[in-house]
Amino acid sequence: MSLIRNVGTIGGLTMVSRIFGFARDMLLARVLGAGGVADAWQLAFQLPNIFRRLFAEGAFAQAFVPLFNRRYKEDGGDLTEARQFSQEILAVLIPVLIVFSAIALIVMPWIMGLFASDALEDDADTFSLAVTMARLAFPYLALMSLATLLAAVLNSLSQFAAAAAAPIILNICLITALVTGATLGSGDEAHEMTGMMLAIAVTASGLFQLLWLGFWAWRAGFTMRIRPPRITQGVKELGVLVLPAVFGAGIYQISRFIDLFFISTLPDKSITFLAMADRLNQLPLGIVGIALGTAILPSLSRFIANEDADGALRLQSNAVELSLLLTLPAAAALFISGSAFTRAFYTGGAYTLEDSMATGAVVSALVVGLPAYVLVKVLVPNFFARKDTRTPVYTAAFGLSINIIANLILVPRIGVVGLALGGAIGAWTNCGLLYAILVRKNYYRLTAPAAGRIARIGLAAAIMGAALWFAMPYGAAMYSGSALERTGAIVALVAMGGAVFFSAAIALGVLNRETLSQLQQR
Repeated sequence: MSLIRNVGTIGGLTMVSRIFGFARDMLLARVLGAGGVADAWQLAFQLPNIFRRLFAEGAFAQAFVPLFNRRYKEDGGDLTEARQFSQEILAVLIPVLIVFSAIALIVMPWIMGLFASDALEDDADTFSLAVTMARLAFPYLALMSLATLLAAVLNSLSQFAAAAAAPIILNICLITALVTGATLGSGDEAHEMTGMMLAIAVTASGLFQLLWLGFWAWRAGFTMRIRPPRITQGVKELGVLVLPAVFGAGIYQISRFIDLFFISTLPDKSITFLAMADRLNQLPLGIVGIALGTAILPSLSRFIANEDADGALRLQSNAVELSLLLTLPAAAALFISGSAFTRAFYTGGAYTLEDSMATGAVVSALVVGLPAYVLVKVLVPNFFARKDTRTPVYTAAFGLSINIIANLILVPRIGVVGLALGGAIGAWTNCGLLYAILVRKNYYRLTAPAAGRIARIGLAAAIMGAALWFAMPYGAAMYSGSALERTGAIVALVAMGGAVFFSAAIALGVLNRETLSQLQQR
């Protein structure tokens, strides 16, 4: 399958999940608002979710897929050795997850105390509720870690749809909990009950996703038996790769984890503003970044294992160009129009217009780093496919250091917006270092024609941004008006921005038959 087709499959289903996620957060804003129980819920959900993205979806998948593909290739298409390797990993993973989850549940009050804001920690009842919700939601991490093993197997077999569709289940479960909670009323007791239902729904969704992926793995002819754990050579090899992969592949999630430390020093509502803003940022990041990173790793691993340098170079170049073709206009649009989207999506019920405007400012800061976050996901597989796990660790560590320094400077001055900007600065630092090392090691170098096309993509995005800047004031009254007015204003804004960008891209020669043909190559 071509890169565009693989990315289309993963990105399309991820987009469906993100749409459900928007519906979830719109309900969340109206039912719980910002501050109080809403902040407690965001903190309780962030902990297992960040761990899940960092270890399960990020580090584990990046380390597991090349090792699986090497065994799959060595058997000439026979899954015997690959299945044996997967069963060895499963046997060790289960007890590790049980022990880790048990310890986390026991020390959860201490963990929550590290990240809770002063306002949340000072409210004993709300803090106790946050601890309870976190304990109810934390088993989600273990369930999703097992599900990720199945997802990595399916992706390695070039069956991307089932894994890409799985997150939809999470959002359906949370929407169900919110709809049920909305019927309870708007008092404190109703909000607390809604928070508890949300936490239970998170863990339930993990079980449902595990069953979903297990069914599709069975349909693909891939089944595993649970065996006694043994530290085999394959387990050792994965263990050596996983820890560095935490830093190399999870820079975005690590920066979000660091944000939790800084956000505890900020006023009430800050964690909700950041979480709601991140939903908008996650739309292009998930659709483009996760889709590209997921799609290229198995193919890149096979090209490198087969010593096909030209194929690896072509695939990497296509991924870089496609990522910027999709993320630069998205970043420009959200940077200019972030407040329009937050007003239209979130204002109402318990979420005030002032809350929406504050969230919009965070969106504009977050998307400064959007292209860099996606490029990191596209560049890191080039190292992991070669079993080079140290280099991404070094670059990520340096980027995180810059992130922390930027936070120390910016957060006292501009609050939660400074957190978003600090993460963006760290991401661009990491991205620049990764590319420079790829060039130095002769793994990948951007060609002059590709650089020229990327420059024209940036110009087209800038033209679109200028058009949005002039158009924004005309819909200002409608962004927080009736449902029909909000929908019409956002649809018009998106349509106008898309039309301007594609017209500029065509006029500048970015989108033409030759480019699309190149991106469709295997």
